[in-house]
Amino acid sequence: MALTVEEMIITLGQQLADAQLFYGHGSDNPHDEAAELVFFAAGLKHEQASDCYRQALDETVILKVRALVERRIQERLPAAYLTRRMWFAGHEFYVDERVLVPRSPIAELIHAQFEPWLKPSQVRRVLDIGTGSGCIAIACALAFPAALVDAADISPDALSVTRINIDRHQLDGRVRAVQSDVFSQLADDRYDLIVSNPPYVSHAEMDDLPAEYLREPELGLRAGADGLDVVRRILAEAENHLQSQGLLVVEVGDSEQALADAYPSVPFLWLEFEQGGGGVFVLTAAQLIEHRGALAAGAIR
Repeated sequence: MALTVEEMIITLGQQLADAQLFYGHGSDNPHDEAAELVFFAAGLKHEQASDCYRQALDETVILKVRALVERRIQERLPAAYLTRRMWFAGHEFYVDERVLVPRSPIAELIHAQFEPWLKPSQVRRVLDIGTGSGCIAIACALAFPAALVDAADISPDALSVTRINIDRHQLDGRVRAVQSDVFSQLADDRYDLIVSNPPYVSHAEMDDLPAEYLREPELGLRAGADGLDVVRRILAEAENHLQSQGLLVVEVGDSEQALADAYPSVPFLWLEFEQGGGGVFVLTAAQLIEHRGALAAGAIR
């Protein structure tokens, strides 16, 4: 018997729910994930959802989506690795197992062009540290059409995905993929905005992660005993790569308290997000200079 899109979503959503999976890679519930897999298999667009629910699915599509759901359950793969796509800041990106699945609340800041901390018209150079898929770098390039953006990552595999997305968004002339361990290959370059969603998972937290997270590259997650190995380096070196009116924005997730405890004198501004998420701080270039001593000392462990 033929099933409609809506019926298939309900059926598969229940199957996913019964499997007791973890959701945190673009959706937070089995129904939405089932919808993404059905729409992907059927070649439908989410913005046309209300017109699609009563559409009957042919047997080929039904078999395809059932196979995707089976892999989702048996392999505990995030859905984005099955569909090879994820949306970030309103843009679609190619993803695979070489990069983390885009999900940072920094997308909300990009939509706002980082106001009120920056004047968008003055943003000419942007650096994204730990770029992975390139989603933050590319979204920044689209938000600041006059800006040049460096997308830096230590992983050559991740940068291969970055380049796919640079090509897809036709930004070869404005977004540069750079293999760099934090600032190591950026010479004396300075930026109006440095943004980063670096590794920030501690060793202990890695041991407790759901299986879906362990499908992501460990290099993009694990960051030492307190989750701050990479963040400490960013804080110690960012001053040398920011313009005088520049801004540093970094996501540290659940390591927020560890960072605050490690740098009690540094005035991190922790942001709140309308769409959820947290653990993102802002520091100005002037604050980095003022607290240079504490930031340098904090990098030594």
